[in-house]
Amino acid sequence: MSPPVYVPLPPSIDPTSHWQPDEPPAPGPAVTDGPPAPSPAHPGPGPHLNLPPASEPGDRPVAVVTGASSGIGAATARALARFGYLVVAAARRSERIEALAQEIDGLAVTCDASDPADVARLASRAGPRIDVLVNNAGGALGQDPLESTDLEAYAAMYQRNVMTAARVTQALLPAVRAVAGAIVFVTSTAAEAPYEGGGGYCGVKAAERSLAGALRLELNGEPVRVLEIAPGMVQTEEFSLVRFAGDQARADAVYARVPDPLSAEDIADAIAWMVTRPTHVNIDRMVIRPVAQAANHKVYRAPGA
Repeated sequence: MSPPVYVPLPPSIDPTSHWQPDEPPAPGPAVTDGPPAPSPAHPGPGPHLNLPPASEPGDRPVAVVTGASSGIGAATARALARFGYLVVAAARRSERIEALAQEIDGLAVTCDASDPADVARLASRAGPRIDVLVNNAGGALGQDPLESTDLEAYAAMYQRNVMTAARVTQALLPAVRAVAGAIVFVTSTAAEAPYEGGGGYCGVKAAERSLAGALRLELNGEPVRVLEIAPGMVQTEEFSLVRFAGDQARADAVYARVPDPLSAEDIADAIAWMVTRPTHVNIDRMVIRPVAQAANHKVYRAPGA
């Protein structure tokens, strides 16, 4: 898929106060002492971009991304690395995150976020300072009506989406609090409203949203930001394939004839923007959809077979 095109700002607008994405990173080590160096084509972050300072020469701010083996998680790891973060990529599939960590000069931690022992090890490996935590692990299982659905899938989705985010946040909160960092919950537009066959997934994403909202209230008065991003239709290699138990035809039908569904990189770009706002700015919730998707149930599809 082609990368997004960014329209230049009018001359009357100060470009240094707006988001300026850099080029995708080339394979190889990332910068180790702060944000990437400016270039003539991309003058670099403006004065309003918040990148935590390195505590020692050679240090980088730390970001932990769960579910980093593919899709939004992998794209977010790359986006944050591009802005100078040391990214701790956490997921169950070791080979994938090890390759990713090598690519972005990060750290891979094999972690099943539903396992308390694995999460404790993640906290230990990530260290005492975490500037950004991205709770991305999760996913959908099935899309059957309540009357006929397998309720075990509902329980599994609650574990994958709600309990994993709760467990990881609880374990890593002291390290985030230590540097007045940011916690991002990747929910879904499924939390906005129900749709047919979505009772389980809509329910767990609404629960994850409540988790983020409650945490924001509980931390009020502390300089810790709690952010939520709710993506709509995002075409990735695995989300729908996993949802429909490997049925490729059914997974492909979700995106059939939809002009330009969102990509994982679109969501990663938005997350990077959210966490690099000034420290007094909290993006409580960002709902992000492709233009073709007016609502969960209202999607334009181009004419065709």
